[in-house]
Amino acid sequence: MNENENLQDEREDGAEEAIVEEQAEEAGDGRVAELESALEEARQQALYAQAETQNVRRRLEQEKQNAATYAATGFARDMLSVKDNLERALAAIPDELKEDERMKGLVAGIEATGRELESVFQRHGISRVEALGKPLDPNRHQAMIEVPSDEAEPGTIVQELQSGYMIKDRLLRPALVGVARKG
Repeated sequence: MNENENLQDEREDGAEEAIVEEQAEEAGDGRVAELESALEEARQQALYAQAETQNVRRRLEQEKQNAATYAATGFARDMLSVKDNLERALAAIPDELKEDERMKGLVAGIEATGRELESVFQRHGISRVEALGKPLDPNRHQAMIEVPSDEAEPGTIVQELQSGYMIKDRLLRPALVGVARKG
């Protein structure tokens, strides 16, 4: 019986070892799957981080470009009042004074200054907003008054109180306008 008991013990030991090995393999397979899952998650996070870095880089590049393009916006707004005052000065001079020999130099100087200012505006992408005869565009015009009119279509600009300006593709100052309404 001793031999039978030994054989029986060996079989039980062998069965236990097989079970332990099978459990170790299953645990190893589970661990591998767990590690593969963690690796895939780390890859996804790395891709997201790369995409976010690229987006930040693109956004900063766009902001840098906008800063360079529109850097003069504040200064240009301030210069618009200078241009307005030059135009008012010219408009205020009566025709008989414009023809007077003593005033011709002054008038010519004011006109030359206005032309030079217009030239500087053009070089920096500053342009006048078209208004008269155009339909009201709230993105470019600011309606100040309604003017009764039988000639113009309602909503059409019939009077420009103050010129509007764009800097490249952005509004620098809206045109202040009078809009036609049915008489």
